[in-house]
Amino acid sequence: MDDPSDIACWIETQKHVLNTLSRRPENDETILPTPSALRKAEKSLLTTLPEQGHGVEKATSHILDDLAPALSSQALSPRYLGFVTGGVTPAARVAESVVSLYDQNVCVHLPDSSIATTVEDRALTLLLELLDLSPRDWQGRTFTTGATASNIVGLACGREHVVNKAIRSRGGRNESHGPETVGELGLLAACQAAGITNIQVLTTLPHSSLKKASSIVGLGRDCFQRVSKREDGLEFDLDLLEHHLKRPQTASVVVISCAEVNTGRFATHGVDDVNALRLLCDQYGAWLHVDAAFGLFARMLEPSEEFNFVRRGAEGLELADSIAGDAHKLLNVPYDCGFFFSRHADLAQQVFQNPNASYLQSGDLGPNQIQSPLNIGLENSRRFRALPVYGTLVSYGRLGYRHMLQRQIRFARLVAQYLFQHPGFDLLPQDLDDKASVAEKTYIIVLFRARDDALNSTLVRLLNSTSQLYVSGTTWQGRPACRIAVANWQVHPERELALIQATFVQALESWDRIRSES
Repeated sequence: MDDPSDIACWIETQKHVLNTLSRRPENDETILPTPSALRKAEKSLLTTLPEQGHGVEKATSHILDDLAPALSSQALSPRYLGFVTGGVTPAARVAESVVSLYDQNVCVHLPDSSIATTVEDRALTLLLELLDLSPRDWQGRTFTTGATASNIVGLACGREHVVNKAIRSRGGRNESHGPETVGELGLLAACQAAGITNIQVLTTLPHSSLKKASSIVGLGRDCFQRVSKREDGLEFDLDLLEHHLKRPQTASVVVISCAEVNTGRFATHGVDDVNALRLLCDQYGAWLHVDAAFGLFARMLEPSEEFNFVRRGAEGLELADSIAGDAHKLLNVPYDCGFFFSRHADLAQQVFQNPNASYLQSGDLGPNQIQSPLNIGLENSRRFRALPVYGTLVSYGRLGYRHMLQRQIRFARLVAQYLFQHPGFDLLPQDLDDKASVAEKTYIIVLFRARDDALNSTLVRLLNSTSQLYVSGTTWQGRPACRIAVANWQVHPERELALIQATFVQALESWDRIRSES
């Protein structure tokens, strides 16, 4: 950066960053951009590529003055309560600036050239320790773009495992022609060699990303079979699960939803529940995967009367074959960052290795050698996502993250109790009898709807129009509902609750005016 104008633009950008960060969460800043800022930004966008560039100074001014004001404050405010969106801790923000500065492509383990892959492996090890999982048992580990990508990796490994196991059971391994695996033969040929006519995914309330993942890995969105106790239930019906596992010429992947997206509820409640699934999977040769985008972080909590119910929802997951999770949610690192853990390190190599690419080799793989990330995940070109994870774990440690999650849960519980007692709203699901049970069973999600059905079609808009918070809409049992998701590291329960209550009062007053004028 030798040109003085380049340096000046960089300094101007850092001033903008500092001014933005100097706003305090308790101040009266807005969460969403104003309509005028959005219109100005859209109008300012180039419609065609210029023959001559406008230069870095004009580009910087355009980005800071026209576009930045039209961005939401999703990472900056604890009152952004939509989509389980975390913020960015100070340490993660510092690390992210270093990531952009050095722009490492973390694909091949080259320890004599860069520390990047070693940092990534260490960050994954620390993350496992934070989540009370043994790094020794979870040798298959990598960072991804998010839980969706991690679910793709998990279903791909599960597909590889169940089909390859069926091939081996039929004696199908011709070493002269190479191993007979899905990775080598392809899914159709491998299933034919295994005598498999169907691969099914057995679960209760799957997230949409799982169906997307099943389409990508060739299983199809119709491969899902619900095996829950009730139509809208999360808990497994073990008899129904075994019934499907017994199907002839069928391979199975069983998926646990660890904190369902609408309610934050858990599909299992302790080691015994997961062990029962593990025994059935072992008996019938199925793969056990956990979709734990944000639920896995409940493992950070210590056993206590206050948090025991939530913690039990994440107990026993060490018995699974693979786990998918998000770091850009409750770990509060920048988008995009997910992680994938597996107890079968060799399977990812079978699926994702880059064969016959000598220029991508890192040398001989010893027993303790770090695997090159491009051979165990989806991407060959990879951002240095690990550094913000490493930096924030160094900064906060186990206790810092435990206290952060406790604040988030307590805030969600205060909101749930407020809505439970409010005469104008129903807390969902409607299976809780008193404030104590509301507090006990609330994790970080609060699902609710207005008792006035006409209000539900506009409730999200009315709440968000205050610009003091942001919530997201959803459906529950076929009807509109509203969801509050608490994930930002800056949350302070009492401070945020006071503003939430004032915003709900304001929204209801607006609704009363609308009805009186109609």
